[in-house]
Amino acid sequence: MWLACALLLADVVRNAGWRMLGDRRNLNVFFAATVVILGIWLIRTGVKPGLSFHMLGATLLTLMFRARFALLALALIIFANTLQAGELAAYPANFLVMAGLPVGVSWAVYRLVDGRLPNHLFIYIFLNAFFASALAILAVGLVSTLFFAFAEIYPTQYLLEEYLPFYLLIAWAEAFATGMMITLMVVYKPEWVATFDDARYLHGK
Repeated sequence: MWLACALLLADVVRNAGWRMLGDRRNLNVFFAATVVILGIWLIRTGVKPGLSFHMLGATLLTLMFRARFALLALALIIFANTLQAGELAAYPANFLVMAGLPVGVSWAVYRLVDGRLPNHLFIYIFLNAFFASALAILAVGLVSTLFFAFAEIYPTQYLLEEYLPFYLLIAWAEAFATGMMITLMVVYKPEWVATFDDARYLHGK
């Protein structure tokens, strides 16, 4: 897991468009969004050690900064949480499952919608923000359940009954929050959303 984590972060370092953060305004937005999502991660609940629930914000970061900078922001967020919990050995698993997976799902949905469907504001918000965020967090819930089950950390039956179903509730909250935030930003601050182009999605519609 450390190797996979290192390879993913190496790709971020090598291929991210760092010139974007050279603009002070973009840098301020990036750090502000990272701090806000970190605050959201700190609002969590759990049923047993290791089985905690919180919103991710991965889709929101992906739409705002694209995939690699979203991974960078989540890497910083997970590192801060790791320092607080003192569980360094859990970092690669947390990064792969709670950053790599949801960002990958969100980016895949965006690329599919961007390449196959008409440029329309409703399509952008509903599929890229609402649907993608719900799908991403459901994927995290499923993979987390499989991970705990195969590692025999908790009984499979317990995970299926007392852990996985809660992700359905979180998925709805994540989808609603992401859709609302993206809607507000594309209306009032479209320059904060790197994947949105008002000339494509609004002009002439």
